[in-house]
Amino acid sequence: MGTKNPHPGFHQITRHDGVFQEQIHDAYQIKSKLPEPTVCPLCSAVFHKGRWQWLSAPANAHQHNCPACQRIQDQYPAGFLTLHGEFFHTHRDEIMHLIQHVEKQEKTGHPLQRIMVMEIKDHEVLITTTDIHLARGIGEAIHAAYQGDLEYHYNPAENLLRVHWSR
Repeated sequence: MGTKNPHPGFHQITRHDGVFQEQIHDAYQIKSKLPEPTVCPLCSAVFHKGRWQWLSAPANAHQHNCPACQRIQDQYPAGFLTLHGEFFHTHRDEIMHLIQHVEKQEKTGHPLQRIMVMEIKDHEVLITTTDIHLARGIGEAIHAAYQGDLEYHYNPAENLLRVHWSR
């Protein structure tokens, strides 16, 4: 891995540091159990059997924003993924297709794992996600497909993950 200086409050981690286990309580996790069924009025995900799922909501369902929609509304991502380098620039369309595929796969089974924004520049893209695990998963998929340098920096105080990939 490289020698980038992490942002203040972040420290570099390896896969075995335990960051991907929930170590702290996420401020966007709902504090009390929601009545079932509850539907998110923004994305139509349904809270059923203790978790958010893609189901058809009954007409009498309660309404409450899911944590992913709340993060998007607040513009407060949990994951930041930066991709850059000449290789990225040359293969940008192919890599962006892989990113969209990974998000679609993850979002199908986990409605709270979504890409918020993709800011694309010539030789770089910044992707923000609603979940640290999605940022990690996209970074790992790109690294598995294209190798390169992959770094993780985690801020446990804010439950934020920054992932950097370059080649």
